[in-house]
Amino acid sequence: MNKNAVLLLALIALVPGGCTMAPKYARPAAPVPAEWPSGAAYQNTPAVPNAPEAQDLRWRDFFVDEKLQQVIGTALANNRDLRLAVLNMEQARAMYGIQRAELLPAVDAIGSGSKSRVPADLSSTGSRQITEQYSVNLGVASWEIDFFGRIRSLKDVALEEYLATEQARRSAQILLVSSVADTYLALAADRENLTLAESTLATQQEAYNLIKRRHDLGLVPDLDLYRAQAQVDAARGDLARFRQLVAQDENALNLLLGAPVRGELRPAGLADVTPPKEISPGVSSEVLLRRPDVLQAESLLRAANADIGAARAAFFPRISLTGAFGTSSSDLSRLFKSGQGSWDFAPQIVMPIFDARIWSAHRAATVQQEIAVTQYEKAIQSAFREVADTLAVHGTVDQQLSAQQSLVDAVAETYRLSSSLYDKGIDSYLSVLDAQRSLYAARQGLVSLRLAKLVNDVRLYAVLGGGWQSEPER
Repeated sequence: MNKNAVLLLALIALVPGGCTMAPKYARPAAPVPAEWPSGAAYQNTPAVPNAPEAQDLRWRDFFVDEKLQQVIGTALANNRDLRLAVLNMEQARAMYGIQRAELLPAVDAIGSGSKSRVPADLSSTGSRQITEQYSVNLGVASWEIDFFGRIRSLKDVALEEYLATEQARRSAQILLVSSVADTYLALAADRENLTLAESTLATQQEAYNLIKRRHDLGLVPDLDLYRAQAQVDAARGDLARFRQLVAQDENALNLLLGAPVRGELRPAGLADVTPPKEISPGVSSEVLLRRPDVLQAESLLRAANADIGAARAAFFPRISLTGAFGTSSSDLSRLFKSGQGSWDFAPQIVMPIFDARIWSAHRAATVQQEIAVTQYEKAIQSAFREVADTLAVHGTVDQQLSAQQSLVDAVAETYRLSSSLYDKGIDSYLSVLDAQRSLYAARQGLVSLRLAKLVNDVRLYAVLGGGWQSEPER
């Protein structure tokens, strides 16, 4: 008995260090250029000296606007999508713990007792018998010894799937942070457009009232009055449209936050929002390998690689042990007395001879690994395209803003001169209307470009992998 116990303990100690049949993992080469794209669209990308990289910058350090910080913090605490991602990660971690425990035997303490009566005609002695049996044992039931790494490979699969869910949680946080910032900035832009629509309506209404008085005195034709009325109606329509957009932006922000956004946190306009900090994209695309979604794809690739090891191990024998030692007696009062010791040792080996499912399972695992490689490469290519697109906007948006601001200034001067000529009776009201429409559209275009610049800054931070970092301890 002692020799068997020693052998069992030795197996328990040595098997966790056994081999595995999974192929050696090698990270696939990134199927993208080593450097970011260059050209006319990227030449004006500002180079900020000593600017931090996105993945080294916490979201609270990137978004320096205090109101926006509070809004993002509320979303991270309450958003249900992020909460689901965290729960999925916790579930995967628990599943990994279960699979890892398969490497070790499950030791149970078992107590049992039985009492039976055998009638005389069935008894070997020819008289009825009453038999009793009691036992208390400490045992291991069907513990598979992982000589060929099947369980170890499955443990590695569970580990990589857990790590993938951790990266998925980080990706979900990046998406949430950027979505909250985008919605907040859209709300700021729409509220600024709403203010612009209100002031435009007031201006158009004043112009209409002035023309109507002149029309009543017979100084202007009916056509000028109707043209002025059309401008007022158009401004009223825009006012209602932007009120609708502001309400919808607030609803979207409330959904992301998981709670209504407080009134004092709502921005009055884009000028009310402090721009985020400038970041550096670096010079090498290797930074993409640290993005959470790319790391998630790599973890799934590692899991598929380990799954091949489990499929290979299925071709080899499976050895399991069942054993127990304890005490037993036909009399409960003698159960723990000297000489009542008992033990049981039952090893088992199963050698697959013919099972077509094993070959199909191995082929399925191999194909799944090839699928995972393709998905990993696609994740890198998609990430490169996202960064390249964002850098293209980053390199051209300032030029667009400069041109749009010059257009606003020119059209504003055109409107002023047209109004002056019309008041003097030199020009027609049609020129005034045309200048008014152009000025209103140019100002809206300027708001849109300012929004595009801020949103692109947020997107650059997100596509470079920033926004998942945990808060520093306080």
